Amino acid sequence: MNNTFYAFLLTVLAGLSTMLGTIFIFIKKKDTNKIVLSSLSFAAGVMICVSITDLIPESINLLRDNINNISTIIISFLGILPYTTLFRSLLGIIISMLIDYYLPDKPSISSDKKLYKVGFISMIAIILHNIPEGIATFVATNSDITLGISLAIAIAMHNIPEGISISVPIYYSTNNKKKALLYTGVSALSEPFGAFLAYIFLKNIMNDLILGILFSLIAGIMLQISFCELLPTARRYNNTKYLIIFFLIGVLFMLMKFIL
Repeated sequence: MNNTFYAFLLTVLAGLSTMLGTIFIFIKKKDTNKIVLSSLSFAAGVMICVSITDLIPESINLLRDNINNISTIIISFLGILPYTTLFRSLLGIIISMLIDYYLPDKPSISSDKKLYKVGFISMIAIILHNIPEGIATFVATNSDITLGISLAIAIAMHNIPEGISISVPIYYSTNNKKKALLYTGVSALSEPFGAFLAYIFLKNIMNDLILGILFSLIAGIMLQISFCELLPTARRYNNTKYLIIFFLIGVLFMLMKFIL
């Protein structure tokens, strides 16, 4: 089997990990907090480690004959731009206005419209967020299956809290587990959809230059997500000890390949 098969497989598995977040509609909130905190911290450790030890060095190797090392680092930070506050704010305003306009005043079984909207908007935002992740996993696995596995693990770990952010509001606003599962499932499918887009549009134009640039951009995106989203969100749970422990576990987990 070639790497394309494994690229699709890893992307599907990473996307489906979002569904693991739905198990928390069956357990108490106090139990959920520590699991969300540990998942966020672990994912941040994995993403930062993958970016610094895999993506950027691999990008430098691929771009060595085309672009110097400094340019590679600059490209990495350009990956942050689509995730800047201004960009996300404008996109969020547009999405929120559209949802306010088209979403019915009362969900069919809802007693809490605001909570329902939180879950619905979370689903839309996560779909938009997961498509480039699917592209990243597919491209990385096609180039280096070990790198693809590292990325898939990192993405899978932070997809679990994303599943929680959709399923919990939808369930508690509608009291409908099937609807919570359906909405979360739709967001999970956006990951393999990103892989499909990469396969259709990037397959025939991929070379070392494009691959190196993509790896640099992905590294920038993952560093921004880790430092500006995952870790700050984890800190809100007011358990610094857990945050540090699981962050370090994530880093050490990814460093094991250099030891074994």
